Amino acid sequence: MGSKQRHLSILLVGFAVLGLAGCDSAPQEAETLAPVQVSVLTLKAHELSVSEDLPARVGAVRSAEIRAQIGGIVQRRLFEQGAEIKAGTVLFQINPAPFKAEVDSAAAALQRAEAALARARVQAERLTPLMRAEAVSRQVYDDAVALREQAAADVAQARAMLARRKLDLQFTSVDAPIAGRIDQALVSEGSLVSPTDATPMARIQQIDQVYVDVRQSASVLEVLRQQVGSATPELSVEIRGSDGMPLGMHGRILFSGIEVDAGTGDVLLRVLVDNPHRRLLPGLYVQARIPRAHYPAALSVPQQAVTRTAGQASVWVVDAQGQAQPVPVELGELVARSYRVVSGLSAGQQVVIEGIERLSPAAQVATRPWQPAATRERLSAVAR
Repeated sequence: MGSKQRHLSILLVGFAVLGLAGCDSAPQEAETLAPVQVSVLTLKAHELSVSEDLPARVGAVRSAEIRAQIGGIVQRRLFEQGAEIKAGTVLFQINPAPFKAEVDSAAAALQRAEAALARARVQAERLTPLMRAEAVSRQVYDDAVALREQAAADVAQARAMLARRKLDLQFTSVDAPIAGRIDQALVSEGSLVSPTDATPMARIQQIDQVYVDVRQSASVLEVLRQQVGSATPELSVEIRGSDGMPLGMHGRILFSGIEVDAGTGDVLLRVLVDNPHRRLLPGLYVQARIPRAHYPAALSVPQQAVTRTAGQASVWVVDAQGQAQPVPVELGELVARSYRVVSGLSAGQQVVIEGIERLSPAAQVATRPWQPAATRERLSAVAR
C-alpha cells in the first residue's frame, strides 16, 4: 500500500505542475497578441523647394587698375587707403611743372604760326590785283598762295600740339575711373611712374554689388532656365558663409555669357548679389544655395521610416483596421532628412516612423502621433 500511495502523490504533483504551466502560458499568449506601440505621421501635401549647396567665390562687379598716362614723379597721394571714393576723384598728383613748361612752349609755337599765316594771307591778297593786271607773273602769285596754305597747315599743327600738351598736363592729376573701394596705394610720394609700368598705382573695386561665381554641371542648366520661364516663384539664390551659416543675402542668376568648359562639362554660373553693407569681399569663399526644383504639393516621409529590401524602398502604413502593412514606394530627393515620395502613397495615410523593428505584416498596432526630435527637445525644455 505504501508504494501505491507514493505513485499517486507523484501523479498529483505532475498534474499540479502542468496546471501551473498552463496558467503561465495564458498571459504570455495574451502578451503576444497585445498591439504594438508605434509612432505614426499622417501625410499632408506641402510646398517643397529642392536646392543644392555649392562652393562659390566672390568677385567685384567692376574693377579698375589705376595707372599713370604720362611719366613723372608722384608728388602727393590724395586718398585714404580702403576708403569709398567717387568716380572722378583725384587720387595722385604727378609733378606738373615740366608739362606746364611744354604747354607754354606749344602756345608760343602756335602764336608764331598764326603770325606767319597772317603775313602770308596779306601777301596773297596784295598780289591778287597785280596778277589780274599782269603786273606780276602767275608763278609769283601761285607761290604766295602756296605759302599761305602752308602757314594755315602750320597753325593747325601747332594748335594740335598745344592740345596734346594740355592733355599731358591734365594727366598729371590721376583720377578714379569708377566709383568703389580703393585698396592700399602701391606707389608712394617720390616714386617715378610711367605708362609702361607693370604694377598699377592702386586698384579700385566696386562692391556695392558683387558676383558670386559657381561651377555647376551643364546638365542642370536647362532645368534652371525652365524654372525662370515657368510660373514658379522667382529663382533666388541664397548666399551662405563658408561654414554654411545663413548671411541673409540673396541674388539672381545671370544667364548671359554662359560657356561650357570642354574639359569638365561644367558651366560657370554668375550670381549677382546686392552687397550694401560690404559683407562680401572679392576673393571670399562662400556657399550658394542653388534651387533645383519646386513642388507645390509634395508628400514627404522621414528618412528613418524607409526600409529597403533588395534595393526596393518601402514604408509601413497603418490601414483602417489598425494593422501595419509594408507598402513599396518610389522616392525622390532627400531634403532635410526627409524623402520626397514620387509614388506609392497618398495624402491622409498614416506612415509608421518609430517602432518599425517590432512590426510584421498584418500586425495590430496602437498609434500615437510622431514628434521630431527637435520638437520633443523643445517641449521637454518648456516642461523643465
